[in-house]
Amino acid sequence: MTGPLKVALLGCGTVGSAVLRVLQDQAGDLGARIGRPVEVAGVAVRRPAHHPDVPAHLLTTDAHGLVTRDDVDLVVEVIGGIEPARSLMLAAFEAGKSVVSANKALLAEDGVALHAAAAKAGVDLYYEAAVAGAIPILRPLRESLVGDQLSRVVGIVNGTTNYILSRMAETGAGFGEALAEATELGYAEADPTADVDGFDAAAKAAILASLAFHTPVSAVDVYREGISTVTATDVARAAEIGCTVKLLAICERVGNGSPTHPGDSVAVRVHPAMIPTSHPLASVGGAFNAVFVEAEAAGQLMFYGQGAGGEPTASAVLGDLVAVARSRVTGAPGPGVTGYANLAVRSMAETPTRYHVSLDVADKPGVLAAVAQEFARHEVSISTVRQTGRGDAATLVIVTHSAPDAALSATIAALREMPAVRGVTSVLRVEGLS
Repeated sequence: MTGPLKVALLGCGTVGSAVLRVLQDQAGDLGARIGRPVEVAGVAVRRPAHHPDVPAHLLTTDAHGLVTRDDVDLVVEVIGGIEPARSLMLAAFEAGKSVVSANKALLAEDGVALHAAAAKAGVDLYYEAAVAGAIPILRPLRESLVGDQLSRVVGIVNGTTNYILSRMAETGAGFGEALAEATELGYAEADPTADVDGFDAAAKAAILASLAFHTPVSAVDVYREGISTVTATDVARAAEIGCTVKLLAICERVGNGSPTHPGDSVAVRVHPAMIPTSHPLASVGGAFNAVFVEAEAAGQLMFYGQGAGGEPTASAVLGDLVAVARSRVTGAPGPGVTGYANLAVRSMAETPTRYHVSLDVADKPGVLAAVAQEFARHEVSISTVRQTGRGDAATLVIVTHSAPDAALSATIAALREMPAVRGVTSVLRVEGLS
């Protein structure tokens, strides 16, 4: 076969328009890399009049008809959301078309079923653009590191929250002020809920964990906290101990030690955390993303770059398109996703974590001993403790050793009830401290 490969594009927003532009401008190079010419067969949109820059003969409102057309070879889905994206993907698979998607929400919710449908049809499903924009992380997890045993994947995977926290650290601003700046500059949406409350990062964490640990993980399995409660004081306290605050997506393989999970299990969580400034992720500023991987044989790996935006995301989409197009040319699908391990997903309550706790306390003898006794009663070991201020301004700052998160939460609840503790002014988890 020497004819052109025909691509159906679903959606023509910021990412879709960038994909279309590159497909048209670099058609010759892409064809040379694939081994066959590549052409756009059609672009499905809801309102064709809103896309005057797209050739009229390519525009259609019949997305289902486009993906099932006999002359279409590949489908690129960049409309986002759950429906109609899911139905269109399934229709494409049934019609024998491979799909490239940037849809993190759909892959995090229904990835298992979509992979099964693609495998049944003997076609590919690739979605590098669903996590961390232009950063190549999913393909390395899926292919390059498939022979290794991964223990941990930790990432800054949301540019909006990273920009906000970076500005809070740089300027001493509060959350509201930093969010307003991010909105004005276009880093935050008018409704920033998905970003600042951690929903976006949780979807990406589910995808990362599924690939890293060969275990089905969905967004509902991911423990999630956002950054709206992080204060300027929290960020300042972190700096005092040589740390910075980041919203982290943490996926880890946890060993024995849980009453309900005697064997290995997977823990997946998204929350703000203090990390040492010496950690590679600490230097990731602004709206950039980065993913840190720990593997048994490969050791520590870092992936860093632009995490969002039309052009960076389009780069990831087109990389997948070339991969699935080459598979189409050779007549064999690319490497599939394995879920053979099927490890249990451990609850946050059973997941080992560490806390940094600031307490407003009465400055009198016996208070430290009483506080330490409360930690001991819940079997939480204290790593460091220091007092700042005197009299009414006395503050105890405590960093714990690792313990089940439920034990730490119970300790905090008990501290709030102690007469000598005037207030628990800050609680943040800590990652990366020895």
